[in-house]
Amino acid sequence: MPIELVINARVPVKVWTDRIEPEAIEQLKNVASLPVVFPHVAAMADVHLGKGATIGSVVPTRRAICPAAVGVDIGCGMSAQKTSIPGDRLTTEDLKKLRHSIEREIPVGREQKREPFDAARKWMAGRGGPRVASSALVEKAVHQLGTLGGGNHFIEVCVDREDGMLWTLLHSGSRNIGKSVAEIHISSARRSMGKSLEDLADADLAYFVQGTPVFDDYRHDLEWCQAYARENRAIMTSRLLRQLAFSLGFRDDVSRLGITLSVDCHHNYVAEEVHFGERLLVTRKGAIRAGEGDLGIIPGSMGTGSYIVRGLGNPESFSSAPHGAGRKMSRGEARRRFTAEDLVRQTEGVECRKDTHVVDEIPGAYKPIEEVMEKSRDLIEVVAFIRQVICVKG
Repeated sequence: MPIELVINARVPVKVWTDRIEPEAIEQLKNVASLPVVFPHVAAMADVHLGKGATIGSVVPTRRAICPAAVGVDIGCGMSAQKTSIPGDRLTTEDLKKLRHSIEREIPVGREQKREPFDAARKWMAGRGGPRVASSALVEKAVHQLGTLGGGNHFIEVCVDREDGMLWTLLHSGSRNIGKSVAEIHISSARRSMGKSLEDLADADLAYFVQGTPVFDDYRHDLEWCQAYARENRAIMTSRLLRQLAFSLGFRDDVSRLGITLSVDCHHNYVAEEVHFGERLLVTRKGAIRAGEGDLGIIPGSMGTGSYIVRGLGNPESFSSAPHGAGRKMSRGEARRRFTAEDLVRQTEGVECRKDTHVVDEIPGAYKPIEEVMEKSRDLIEVVAFIRQVICVKG
């Protein structure tokens, strides 16, 4: 479908849905009012209110970056691996055992490794750390590299709707170091703007200007955290595949899984790209790159399944697409509205936790993924639909 809504501001906001809350519209107007934004802002079908900038938005800027538009989970994204193993190889009892083995193997929530993974130490060796990070924060990052985190982060084993093969899927980012680094730079951006901060519609939209030391520091730290997030997913994927191999009787021989496709994509990040004849810094906050031929992942909720997609390179979206179903209610509202019994019903057939501690992630708290996909037909094409049989939440 084409753009459904255009919001008028200093530059237009082009929106791929007409179902958007008034608060998110105001937030998008604030983003579009920034003098460094060019030539328009794009908002995906999963758009909803965020902190600083709207989740599901694509913000292109000239010679400037707004750290709050990127957000605190720098480099958050998805990884998927398709195997050559039929899903019916795993019985109901196998699925239960596999979920528990994944939870033992990969720390979730606030847990971290007491002794870091060897791969984590190897990756961190010689890389230093973000310029604004203390040595204690960097050391903590070593222990968190290869861990899931909480919130909406998850690990899944899925089955392909078309051919029945098993997939692994996970969602995570840069953990505490990304959050801490982002918060330091967001405060720095406010200070660096001085009195001109008063001209902004929202102080959270303070930005760094290219050619200044604070811009260089943020760009360095941003790229470091994005690389950390990708490596975090890579280490977890390796551990996840190993547990899947064990559950199938392959011991630790992951090669017997016969991986035929691997996909990894950020959906909270900045990339330098050329659009509309200009070199821009494109911030995707809750959006994936969907250039022509690019593979990406658009997950649904913990009970609905996810899509592997290929980008169509739509220039109006800055070659972008949605990053998921998008929340339709806050976590607090979900806890008030739903019970553990509702969660059991809505996740029928999925081996997962079904207690009150994860009710805020219930499928009913999210927009229908099918609606998001329908409204994104001019942005991506579907490669595969995969339905989870195991879901491990942070």
